[in-house]
Amino acid sequence: MTTTAYPLRPFLTADTMALRELFAQSIEELTAEDYDEDQRVAWAATAADAEAFAAKLGGMVTLVVQVDGEYAGFASLKNNDSFEMLYVHPHFSGQGIGSALADAIERLAKGRGAKEITVESSDTAEPFFEGRGYVATQRNMVPRDDLWLPNTTMKKRLGAANDG
Repeated sequence: MTTTAYPLRPFLTADTMALRELFAQSIEELTAEDYDEDQRVAWAATAADAEAFAAKLGGMVTLVVQVDGEYAGFASLKNNDSFEMLYVHPHFSGQGIGSALADAIERLAKGRGAKEITVESSDTAEPFFEGRGYVATQRNMVPRDDLWLPNTTMKKRLGAANDG
């Protein structure tokens, strides 16, 4: 399996506004089959406070991909064993950016001593994570405003025996 090599770099505070826009567009366009409009609006609103969003991204190991100057995606690792965020801009969906980011996050977690990595996957992303060897362990309902958004806790062992 070949993944295209994309240049990854750490999150900078200057990325905040572009990543907020990418976050919202990704939710709006890529999750429409799994979440209704009210759910998508409530989910995207979690990044409405730019300062809080920047602090959240800066408080984790967040990697950013830009292609020809355009923001293509970002992903975050929290506490060295939690895959916290993975968002790809709709224009770049299906081009391997999510896989490149996931590869890097998993390598980081393993390099920092994690034996397994956990993700709270949206229904939309669940097949992506299943394809990477993650196993569903729990179904969740996450409160956002006065709505509930379903997601699934998934885990993957990070060992030498990866048939990935």
